[in-house]
Amino acid sequence: MSKTQKTITNFFKRKVIDDDESNCKKPCTDVGGDKLVLRPQHDNLKIVQSNNNSRLVAGGYISAKWYQKNQVFSWSFHCDIDNVKVIILGQDPYHGPKQANGLAFSVERDVAKPPSLINIFKEIKNEYPEFKIPAHGDLKQWSSQGVLLLNASLTVRANQANSHSNHGWEQFTDSIIKYLNQNYSNRVFMLWGNYAQKKGAVIDSKKHLVLKSVHPSPLSVMRGFFGCGHFKQANDYLIKHGIKPIDWTKLD
Repeated sequence: MSKTQKTITNFFKRKVIDDDESNCKKPCTDVGGDKLVLRPQHDNLKIVQSNNNSRLVAGGYISAKWYQKNQVFSWSFHCDIDNVKVIILGQDPYHGPKQANGLAFSVERDVAKPPSLINIFKEIKNEYPEFKIPAHGDLKQWSSQGVLLLNASLTVRANQANSHSNHGWEQFTDSIIKYLNQNYSNRVFMLWGNYAQKKGAVIDSKKHLVLKSVHPSPLSVMRGFFGCGHFKQANDYLIKHGIKPIDWTKLD
């Protein structure tokens, strides 16, 4: 196993999250007033707060009083990498107050469901009529079944979409995708929108099922997301390959 492979598997086992900035081999990168600490060789990742006024959204505003740093990595907390069955790629976290919880498209239970997530639920309802759309938008129960909800960028400045793109996160999340592509077979990748499809260009469609559609955003949802059938297609593929399917309706 290569160093990068070992690091990724350890990351999912929560062995590389470290808050001690003094251990950083690389200097902090200033990202719009927020310090994003990365080791480009992927042997560690850290988020640190640069000052009391910085606001980094990852489950809420990061401030001197409220710093929910572990939610930045919560996509890796709820399922072991060996148990990942479906990968849904997002672009960056929701940028409104308290919206993001580290899982792509997901929000905490006391936060209003964003429009894209509402449209995702509507499509599941189309495919599984018995699905009762929940009052909340917490997708952790999908994660615990093996759905990796991964954003390309893991942080964002408050109220500024894509503000932390092209600052290093993409290289790390690319390595996660490449690792899953190379070391496993018969996984399902859901790529919604041009950004996700470009990021997923490295995926071997002979080894995996690659499902593409427009983004579930209200701006594009009527151009092909509704009626895409991705959730049933994913389960049919998993069953065909002897893998337990995802219960998309299980969001108690």
